[in-house]
Amino acid sequence: MSNYPTGNELPNLVNVTKRLDPDGSIAKISELLAASNPILDDIPIIEGNMPMGHLTTVRTGLPEPTWRRLNYGVYPTKSQTAQITESCAMLEAYAEVDKRLAEINGNTAEWRASEDKPHIESMSQTMVDTLIYGDTAIYPDRFLGLAPRYDSLTLTGKPTAVTNSAYLNHVISCSDGTPTADKQTSVWYIVWGEETVHGIYPKGSKAGLEAEDLGRVTLQDNDGGRFEGYRSHYKWEMGLVVRDWRYIVRICNIELADMEVEASQQLLYHAMIKAMHTTPGGNGIFYASPGVLAMLDIAAVEKGNAALGYSEIFGKPVLTFRGRPIRKVNAILETEAVIS
Repeated sequence: MSNYPTGNELPNLVNVTKRLDPDGSIAKISELLAASNPILDDIPIIEGNMPMGHLTTVRTGLPEPTWRRLNYGVYPTKSQTAQITESCAMLEAYAEVDKRLAEINGNTAEWRASEDKPHIESMSQTMVDTLIYGDTAIYPDRFLGLAPRYDSLTLTGKPTAVTNSAYLNHVISCSDGTPTADKQTSVWYIVWGEETVHGIYPKGSKAGLEAEDLGRVTLQDNDGGRFEGYRSHYKWEMGLVVRDWRYIVRICNIELADMEVEASQQLLYHAMIKAMHTTPGGNGIFYASPGVLAMLDIAAVEKGNAALGYSEIFGKPVLTFRGRPIRKVNAILETEAVIS
């Protein structure tokens, strides 16, 4: 399950692979994938109900109850929902090493595994980048990420349930002036869960992960020369389901150059408080870029900052804001365009 007690009982990627993979080979791959991206520890992941996706009912509005008087009836109501299909995307990589180089290092299998780690880490970074910014209108081979779903301060054309009040919006600008183009970043607040936001993997697969040792093959260098080597093939299929998007808040238009100023820091703190009150409930987690996390970490050690602190979660010190963990996500850009 998630490394943070969110009240969510769903397993994450590592938990699922350990359950589905008796020999442990895929489970080791999932641990490597999650090691460089803590967000993968938090995302609950469930098996899709389709070979390459998941048909789900998305909440777009709540039913309106009726005050009943004696001798008067109540008209039946129903919640406003829409059926959508969220798709999985296929991410693949081949790892190749020179046969002689592997033999020189003595333990061929172990050394090959160490050489494959950069490929697996690259897959992890690419998948999380899609989780944040994946836009199927531009890249139809990927799945729809978070940013295209929360791309406007007014959210034109989106369900009205996205705005709780004039004061609390699910896309919050953290700018007190005119933001500089393409120098922004965002902080995300997400409440994970089966009824809110979660990942999916294709039906009948081992959490969407496959690793195959293709053995000895003849490889070719850039000049056309051939040599004997070993090849491994990795495949990862995953998607994202936002079933109730009231449980996600994007704090945008954060300009790192301004974050050295205490007044700008206070704007971010206020926006984070708003985010916590915007979602209907649940224990959410904040996700920030390396630069923002560094700024918050520095602020946490200053005297008088009661909102920021550290909590020990599963034996590790974690930076928190009013008790909510703040995770570093390298994929969150610090060169985002202004959200207006």
